Amino acid sequence: MKIVIGSDHAAYKMKEHIKEYLKNKGIEVIDEGPYSEDRVDYPIYAKKVCEKVVNKEADYGILMCGTGLGMSIAANKVKGIRATLAYYPKMAELARQHNNANVLVLGGRTMGFELAEWTVDTFLETSFEGGRHEKRINLISEMEENL
Repeated sequence: MKIVIGSDHAAYKMKEHIKEYLKNKGIEVIDEGPYSEDRVDYPIYAKKVCEKVVNKEADYGILMCGTGLGMSIAANKVKGIRATLAYYPKMAELARQHNNANVLVLGGRTMGFELAEWTVDTFLETSFEGGRHEKRINLISEMEENL
């Protein structure tokens, strides 16, 4: 499995923690930055991560900012991305099962490292159910085409 990650300055420490956590589990990680806690603009990193997911250079993306809200908004502007903000594992589980989410967004200032780890694990271990949910994903894709 290959995961691409990115953050803003507010979630830099969480990004670094999650990067090492994934690597220790034997997961390949592409770090799109930033590479310090210097102030940055989160949409830049959302775009970098989402492009790698859409272009199939990574299986999933993980984005982080202070609350996760800005990254969620920016990520979902990229055609083909279904980003979900998840503050706890059940949100990540349902986003994968029902929405086939391909980018997980975490809040660096709203959750601790351990909760973030559990949420990441749940996201990566949960499969899309398909079925009735497939129709809804297709409707979302049609919305992207018709904008």
